[in-house]
Amino acid sequence: MSGQIAEARAAIEAFVAGHRQDGIDALAALVAVPSDNPPGDCVAHAERVAAWLTGLGLTVERHPVPAALVRENGMIAATNLVVRESFGRGPVIALNAHGDVVPPGEGWTADPYGGEIRDGWMMGRGAATSKSDFVTYAHALLALKAAGVALKGGVELHFTYDEETGGAIGPGWLLEQGITRPDYAICAGFSYGVVSAHNGCLHLEVEVRGASAHAAAPHTGSDALEATTAVMADLYRARDSYAERVSAIAGITHPTLVIGLISGGINTNVVPDRVVFRVDRRLIPEEDPAEVEADLNACIAAAAARFDGIEHAIRRVLLAHPLVPVAGSETLVAALTRCANTVLGEVIESHGLPIYTDARHYSAAGVPTVLYGAGPRTMLEANAHRADERLKLDDLEKATKVVAFTLLELLRDGS
Repeated sequence: MSGQIAEARAAIEAFVAGHRQDGIDALAALVAVPSDNPPGDCVAHAERVAAWLTGLGLTVERHPVPAALVRENGMIAATNLVVRESFGRGPVIALNAHGDVVPPGEGWTADPYGGEIRDGWMMGRGAATSKSDFVTYAHALLALKAAGVALKGGVELHFTYDEETGGAIGPGWLLEQGITRPDYAICAGFSYGVVSAHNGCLHLEVEVRGASAHAAAPHTGSDALEATTAVMADLYRARDSYAERVSAIAGITHPTLVIGLISGGINTNVVPDRVVFRVDRRLIPEEDPAEVEADLNACIAAAAARFDGIEHAIRRVLLAHPLVPVAGSETLVAALTRCANTVLGEVIESHGLPIYTDARHYSAAGVPTVLYGAGPRTMLEANAHRADERLKLDDLEKATKVVAFTLLELLRDGS
């Protein structure tokens, strides 16, 4: 490593250490502004973020999503934020984190919006996923600027608000509208692993229709619930074979299927005429989404056809394609793992995750994409999407250094 790069890294470390408390305070302020999705009314949080970024000396672009499109995606209001910092001609690296979060739910021992600190951990909804990476990425950019070394290319901050509903009006919309076209993307993740692939997800809504009748004469109707139980039983039987389809990617096992929502019936003494349920089918990266959907449709149709007087309809609610490596992903993986090894003092490897994220929109657009950010080793340790979500504050500082070092490595001017 040249003396110039060593000095730049030292300057980055000094900046991050010197602004540690600023980062903690900023994260607490972001946790304090609710951005639950649903209901998905996230403009107030975006304005709070924009004011904070402006106070850091950054120029913020506000990109409100059209109201009709927001409603189509099950939300109330969303504004995406973009910051662009150019260092001349060269690759542009996007850093993307989402500000929308799942509702807190029950079981908290801390105020979900309080940003309370316990034994070096901050508690709060979004503290780990992924309001923390608003701080990680913004401070990494500022640290890079403070390094005082010649760079080429640029950095963009993409702070979006619809990850919990799929990312179509966040990263997907920014890319579709031509607002951005980065050469690489680093998206919110955890500090102790570089994620280069993740599962996809298919959500189907199944409506089973029959005919109501008095419970004293059930033969005069067509029982939609009876047919539904057979449909669900066949789906569960099909699921038993999924364990044989093992992904070759470390961290990802096999497909899964869950029936997570069901409603129907009229009253206890009435044959049910309509039942609706939803299926969550997780796809491993090796699967073809079209084939998976066709197989599910065929399974449901075959089961429903065994019952007289029963009709069914299937509606796709969501199809999130898996994140798969594209050409150039190895460049990001190599740089991030090298820098994480240095900062964390242990071997950090790339792997896959069995979840799905909005990072897939970058990959689908041909942008080499990985997940990396502030957080512990696992979602379980972070209590992600659970009560008492938390972030280890030391990891916030370490992840900021890793990202800044990675930007330095990829953008330094070696001419």
